[in-house]
Amino acid sequence: MRLIRLILGQLILLLNWVFTPRSIKRDAALQATIDHQTASLTLYQYRACPFCVKVRRAMKRQRLNIQTRDIKRCDTARAELLAGGGDLKVPCLRIDEGEGGVQWLYESGDIVGYLEGRFAAG
Repeated sequence: MRLIRLILGQLILLLNWVFTPRSIKRDAALQATIDHQTASLTLYQYRACPFCVKVRRAMKRQRLNIQTRDIKRCDTARAELLAGGGDLKVPCLRIDEGEGGVQWLYESGDIVGYLEGRFAAG
């Protein structure tokens, strides 16, 4: 079973690389504003998880520079997700709302919807 997961994970990453979506074009001032806003976001993920790939593809399409943390490879990120979000489920978007407020958003569809709603082009 581990071998099958390894092969499927590598296949997912290969297909994601081959069919990488194009990023939208923005003027420099707007992109700088969006980059500043995305500094408060962190995506906790596994590199080869298909649901995480879905979220990263949405980030690429919207040209969002969101920090990613791989909880499989980083024990610190794993501990942060468990302590903050309460569950080791990925993908999970950490939204720092300032003034000590933090929201943890699970489910790829919800995360993509949030990102498209907040950073929609036009």
